[in-house]
Amino acid sequence: MRVTEPLLHLISPGDWRGSLAEGAVVPPSLYEVGFVHLSTAAQVALPADRLFHGRQDLALLVLDPDRIDVPVAWEPGVPGDPESMRFPHAYGRLPISAVLGVLPYRPRPDGGFDAPTLPVLDTAGRCTLAVSSLLRRVATSEMPVTGGVAVLTEPVPLSHQHNQLVVDGEVDAATLVADADRVLGAAGLSHRKALLTGEHLAPTAAGLEALGWEIEELAVMAARPGGPLNPFVGQTGIEDMRPFWSEGWCRAIPGVDGDTIQQLNDRYQLEDEEAVDTRLLSVRNDLGDVIAGCVLKIDGATAMIDAVETLPDHQGRGHGNALVAQALALAGRAGCDLVTLDADAADWPRDWYARHGFTQVARSWSAQRR
Repeated sequence: MRVTEPLLHLISPGDWRGSLAEGAVVPPSLYEVGFVHLSTAAQVALPADRLFHGRQDLALLVLDPDRIDVPVAWEPGVPGDPESMRFPHAYGRLPISAVLGVLPYRPRPDGGFDAPTLPVLDTAGRCTLAVSSLLRRVATSEMPVTGGVAVLTEPVPLSHQHNQLVVDGEVDAATLVADADRVLGAAGLSHRKALLTGEHLAPTAAGLEALGWEIEELAVMAARPGGPLNPFVGQTGIEDMRPFWSEGWCRAIPGVDGDTIQQLNDRYQLEDEEAVDTRLLSVRNDLGDVIAGCVLKIDGATAMIDAVETLPDHQGRGHGNALVAQALALAGRAGCDLVTLDADAADWPRDWYARHGFTQVARSWSAQRR
């Protein structure tokens, strides 16, 4: 049977993190009944209601059927399912390279699930989903707002990135401001921040700027992974990265306090533990100190590059080039076919990333009240 639509697999954040470490989706059902349960978008609410009614942290793995390299049979479900309905069952391990995106799947207020609306997972769709999905999966709670959700991440309340509105639907500037005041204010947060994704939200970003918000236009960029490994770039533990990151935060945010620095550093560990395979890459000097670093996040077939930085005294020596090249090489070896990052649309790194093969595929806006 030729399948053209994406196939879905219900999963918890912890199980997905385990799958990334394993390199394949291997749920207990594979050993219990011999196959991995899959569904179409029209079917998935049935098993979700039956098995996970009311659960707030589920995700859907959106799989490309052409990348599933094991037999898939369409067979009856469990007693109680419609007799005419046939579910796709995968008879073997599912490679994480078949996962085009990880879609948070939330129930209605009464605990039941509806059929999901799947995003278009072309290059731009995969890149934008990767960023918003990660924020939502790391969050400890989320609240619906006009055009999206507000994410709240209790362990790191001082990380504005992890406590903001994530919006991709239609909303005007005044409504967004009111939602930010209502939700972020109720959570006891003093900042107001939002991520707006999609060309249709350009007028909203302009409206926020007119209301006094600071707007940073982001170029969402994508490249194909691959290339040779660099022996001068290593993978580093978080404790070795903390002094390097802390120095960078002190330069970027004059007067920043120690608690904020700790939480800004902790967020990478939180993402690794809760959502994605996070790899901290570094270049060290002769004394073993980290002088340049970046973060690579593997999330199925999509990888993200973040926080590429070199200490000022060591700039101009190719360390940034080596880090990006190493990230692309490692992403390819992890089974990814797409690497994405966000660059300030008005600053020089955008052109620098272009020289590494990245092209702009979408726009987003990071908005914060001054």
